[in-house]
Amino acid sequence: MNIIDPRAYVHPEAKLGDGNVIGPFCFIDKNTVIGDNNVMQNSVTINYGARIGNNNEIFPGASISTKPQDLKFRGEDTICEVGDNNSIRENVTISRGTASKGTTIVGSNNLLMENMHIAHDCVIGNGCIIGNSTKFAGEVVVDDNAIISATVLFHQFVHVGGYVMIQGGSRTSQDIPPYIIAGKEPIRYAGVNLVGLRRRGFSNETIQNIHEAYRLLYSKGLLKEGIEEIKNNLPITPEIQYIIDFVESSKRGIIR
Repeated sequence: MNIIDPRAYVHPEAKLGDGNVIGPFCFIDKNTVIGDNNVMQNSVTINYGARIGNNNEIFPGASISTKPQDLKFRGEDTICEVGDNNSIRENVTISRGTASKGTTIVGSNNLLMENMHIAHDCVIGNGCIIGNSTKFAGEVVVDDNAIISATVLFHQFVHVGGYVMIQGGSRTSQDIPPYIIAGKEPIRYAGVNLVGLRRRGFSNETIQNIHEAYRLLYSKGLLKEGIEEIKNNLPITPEIQYIIDFVESSKRGIIR
């Protein structure tokens, strides 16, 4: 059974699962699908096109599946998908997709801190921690288990690798490859995320190989030459292959 405060509004066409708690002054629009056991504290807005999974907690002032802040948007029928077990804190805004991709995606087990924004057609992975007032422009991709500090600004189309740690107050228009610490001004490579990788259970040997991969990558003037050095000198484990694939597929170039 759902518990819906009488001061909340739920559109008759909204589809709700079971065990949800919807607090006072929440607004749930039509064409929304909400799973089971979600908690929406007071003044949460679930807009047209939202698809929300299970066991999420959404805090006051959050707005999910908002109309994209994109002048090319012409009212096309798009959605915003949110997975399971997310903590979406106060005043977080997540836009729905545009004709470009059709969907904005937030995975599962993420902590989205107060006042952060995820723009249209972004893809946020699983297990990420994203700090207060961080802003993602359109079509940013963040891989799993990234930790992004407060007030970080991302240009559109940027790709952020998994297991990174990004310093607060940074800004980037280039991709940030996996397993590293990124920071300083202007933003640049600041070493391998040793503490984060150890906490995630990476072996010392794996961490050493990752460290060596970046030493080789950044020792060359051209990234292509650095990738060849990695291929010729390191065992191609899944972690090393991830680095190779990330760099070779980068469209915006990676930070140095």
